[in-house]
Amino acid sequence: MFIRLLAFLFFLVAISAHDVYAQDTRSFKIFQFPPDKIPVIDGKGLDWEIVGDEYSIGMDNLFDDRIDSNRHLKSNPGNLDVKVKVAWVKEMNRLYFLYEAYDDYWDFSLTDLHNDIFEIVVDGDQSGGPFIGPFHPNKSLGLMDAYFSFHGVHAQNYHIFTPAVGKDWAMVWGSQPWIKDLPYANAAYDFNFNPGESGKLTLECWITPFDYAGAEGPSRAVETVLTENNNIGLSWAIIDYDDVNKRDGLNNGFWNLSKERTMYGNANYLLPFKLMPLEPEFLKPIDAKWSFSVTDMNRRLVAFTDKSTGIITSWKWDFGDGEMSTEQHPVHKYTKAGQYVVTLWIEGPKGNSRISKVWDVTLK
Repeated sequence: MFIRLLAFLFFLVAISAHDVYAQDTRSFKIFQFPPDKIPVIDGKGLDWEIVGDEYSIGMDNLFDDRIDSNRHLKSNPGNLDVKVKVAWVKEMNRLYFLYEAYDDYWDFSLTDLHNDIFEIVVDGDQSGGPFIGPFHPNKSLGLMDAYFSFHGVHAQNYHIFTPAVGKDWAMVWGSQPWIKDLPYANAAYDFNFNPGESGKLTLECWITPFDYAGAEGPSRAVETVLTENNNIGLSWAIIDYDDVNKRDGLNNGFWNLSKERTMYGNANYLLPFKLMPLEPEFLKPIDAKWSFSVTDMNRRLVAFTDKSTGIITSWKWDFGDGEMSTEQHPVHKYTKAGQYVVTLWIEGPKGNSRISKVWDVTLK
């Protein structure tokens, strides 16, 4: 009877936890930097002054979800105060982070995982599901086999040391440590305190999300293609240690953006973050842009795609061979091999714009 009662109580707790997460309808925004304002990774954060406060995520969105009984019901800015902003740049598969934190006790003197940490978890294509070895659905698989074949492959976990002194800037929890190095990631800090002291830290970093990142290295890796107005899965935790001598694995706070602690290894519990378009203040009223693809080199068939922005009422293409088109997305057949100058003119109620590309379209 007692065992049945325990099982029933466990069932109720599990259902309650699931309901809490199911009711979490929060979503967040990722700021788009204009291509001429890409932030410099220097730890200063000055480039982020153009990012509005509506993109700032603070302690009021975090939950202390430690496994011990000393959870904080409410954050105390005198102990820990953190703000995070996330950004991206169109046509670049990078997520930029600005992490600004005040802590009354910075714990970073040891060489191991005992360190104040900003833990980022990202699932770029929202594939969802578990992604760490202990959560592998095949329980008969050995732990190390699961680690090298599964852990961090379709979603990634970065334990970023805040600050990192005498150690690498992050521990990638998975079999692909190469993703924390250039050309896939970069980081810089600004702080002026010693271990055990209080103070403010600024971290700037960027990472590359991967749909596939295996232990074999980047040769077979597939970056997540970040697309405007799409969502990605993202969350983070702030692990706050306040005692360098406390080596039993506990900490003073495990502040989690997700309401489900196991987001660290299960992408189902990440939150939707929308890759926002440029804010209106950074948009030209009308701006001509286009791309192309050679669909058949033998027939010299080229498909042109208009990517212009603004309100557009007319398009005019000059394909560089004497032929023209007024379609928005024309397909053109060249009769001769050569190198062509292709020009697009657009018009709308707010003006006109032109863009040409010299010899991008080259056919044999």
